[in-house]
Amino acid sequence: MSLPNSMRAVEISAPGGPEVLKLVERPVPQPGHGQILLKIAYAGVNRPDALQRAGSYAPPPTASDLPGLEASGTVAALGPGVSGWSVGDKVCALLPGGGYADYATTAAAHALPIPNGMDLKSAACLPETFFTVWSNVFMRGGLKAGERFLVHGGSSGIGTTAIQLATVMGARVFTTAGSDPKCRACLDLGAEKAINYRSEDFVEIVRAEGCAHLILDMVGGDYLPRNIKALADDGRLVQIAFLQGANVELNFSEVMVRRLTITGSTLRPQSELAKARIAKALVQKVWPHLESGRVAPVMDSVFDLADAHKAHARLESSDHIGKIVLQVG
Repeated sequence: MSLPNSMRAVEISAPGGPEVLKLVERPVPQPGHGQILLKIAYAGVNRPDALQRAGSYAPPPTASDLPGLEASGTVAALGPGVSGWSVGDKVCALLPGGGYADYATTAAAHALPIPNGMDLKSAACLPETFFTVWSNVFMRGGLKAGERFLVHGGSSGIGTTAIQLATVMGARVFTTAGSDPKCRACLDLGAEKAINYRSEDFVEIVRAEGCAHLILDMVGGDYLPRNIKALADDGRLVQIAFLQGANVELNFSEVMVRRLTITGSTLRPQSELAKARIAKALVQKVWPHLESGRVAPVMDSVFDLADAHKAHARLESSDHIGKIVLQVG
């Protein structure tokens, strides 16, 4: 595949709002050992991108300074030591950064085949959310069939993915969302109950159902003590973000007496090997459900690469249901 010397990219010109995202020309990156170069067709837009843009989520030292943690496209070049992929293969991939561009590099082990029957636009929605949900809900949280599972923000990319995967794995799924239309969307995806957090108390409702064995939370703040009250004895809370802040006062006596587990993770700082293990588990455990149609990404909207600022405004409005993507290629 013939490669150009330069490419379009959207860079963060300065920390700030969506308007600081600027379309520029950059050199095409070269794949290093164990990496592939991806010619991007579509790139996913996620909360960490917005946090990086705002100056509160710095990329790892070896990662691209460009936002973008997932993409779909075509393998354009192979770095030394790569096997299992060929130039021209269509893939979706978890990226260390750099997705808001025509080309990006990533570890070959972090790329996944496009599920049979799925187009590149839909496939761009998969890596970041499916890596996050699988690793936190099932690998870390240990969700099992028959357990009661509460996921906050059910209409988000993470939420829509978690609802579907937990349902197909046999769990009873409860979720929160910020409007009645969002709650209806969550019910359509398989949630048993969708709680409008603006008018209902999720603690009261979940406790009435017997409490949650597992909670996945990205809100933080005053949700932490409320989550503790909503957990069953021996329950687990997995924290993956703090939209309302990371500092809160908590009486740990209830955690101890009821043998609760509080854990959490972030995906981007994890080792390449850890991410490769998640990728392998996804292909084995989740890809068959994507190919059968039992699980599918939920698409909210598509923006042109040059309109990345509009995509971020949409993301931060919290009006979206599901994933937002950029059309690149």
